[in-house]
Amino acid sequence: MPVSPCGDGCLTPGAPTVGGPRRALRFAAAVAVVLLAFAALPVLFVPRLREPLARLVFRGVLRAFGVRLVVRGEPLDGGGRGALVVNNHISWLDIVAVNAVRPMRALAKKEIAGWPVLGTLVARGGSIFLDRERLSTLPATIDDLAAALRAGSLVNVTPEGTTWCGLASGRFRPATFQAAIDAGVPVRPLALRYRMADGRETTQPAFIGPESLIDSLKRVAALRGLVLEVTVCGEIAPGRAADRRELAGLAEASVQAALGNVALPAQRRASARRYARI
Repeated sequence: MPVSPCGDGCLTPGAPTVGGPRRALRFAAAVAVVLLAFAALPVLFVPRLREPLARLVFRGVLRAFGVRLVVRGEPLDGGGRGALVVNNHISWLDIVAVNAVRPMRALAKKEIAGWPVLGTLVARGGSIFLDRERLSTLPATIDDLAAALRAGSLVNVTPEGTTWCGLASGRFRPATFQAAIDAGVPVRPLALRYRMADGRETTQPAFIGPESLIDSLKRVAALRGLVLEVTVCGEIAPGRAADRRELAGLAEASVQAALGNVALPAQRRASARRYARI
């Protein structure tokens, strides 16, 4: 599996923070949102109410942690057909943000199912789980993913395979794009970026290195004025790419263009190594 070189040295310094009491209130608010979501689980069986409720829950989690969501670009709507929704991967907040824009299923690593709070929400959302320790199961997982897409689901995938700091990024691995080809559905790239209120890009929300989810949660809860930007890029129509590698390259190029990155892949890898040494 891909391994990111990003670590503690990639965290941008000088981010404004809130005091201890505000951090505690943020955790309490997030727990309250999730408890309310569990109480409302019966509503999820009502199709017309399922999506509005899920969006409300995920937006509530962002608000609880003091994160302002900004959405740019085209509406993220499958139009009644399936689509593979792919994005650059920086933080556990990515999952929350994507579902705050448009609730959908996800392809997630098996470990996420055991995470407190977020794992339960992801599992309840109909996620397809990938066992990263048993890659022999990958073909069956791709078949499951293709079946979900063929049935009309939007499914979110992070094709970098691991989290990066956001200033450095990884290559989009082609395996999961085969599901879009098999199902005959489009790919919808999303570009995610984290900024502070003054416009400075920050890596503080990144879930990187060997840190635990709790450590990452604490760092996010401490930030003042965090802004999460989601840019919905143009659709990559079925048949536009000759194979999954070309399709992955088109999606990666779309995300990097939305982020304003024009470096060649080799240059981006060199950039990642530099950030790892900082």
